[in-house]
Amino acid sequence: MTIYEDSELYIEKESSEIPWLKIFTKEPFIELGDMPKELRMRLWEVYDIIEREMREYYKPKKINMASFANMLPRVHIHVMARFESDSYFPNPMWGEKLREAKLNLPDEEEFFKRVKQALQGGKRVIF
Repeated sequence: MTIYEDSELYIEKESSEIPWLKIFTKEPFIELGDMPKELRMRLWEVYDIIEREMREYYKPKKINMASFANMLPRVHIHVMARFESDSYFPNPMWGEKLREAKLNLPDEEEFFKRVKQALQGGKRVIF
């Protein structure tokens, strides 16, 4: 599910028990180094906004970031809010499941609204 899109990037929600967004470039660059410098800088600015909004809204134990791109060989960044009580913590979400989790998280639609607003130049949460 796409939650944000502009002329250079789009953001998708990963189906998961935890808040998990993926940032994609519209142009299918294979490596970060293949991207124009300005777009790389923009990608990290978007990452920063998502991380800050996740931390403020969900108050996770940790934010995980990943960019493997082995199965989907194009630039994309995973941003995940992690909780000590999630099914995999402290393992990666691709690792061994350790327990059944029942996380009581706030409404994700409100989180998506916050992210969109921040990306469109609205409120920015500063720690």
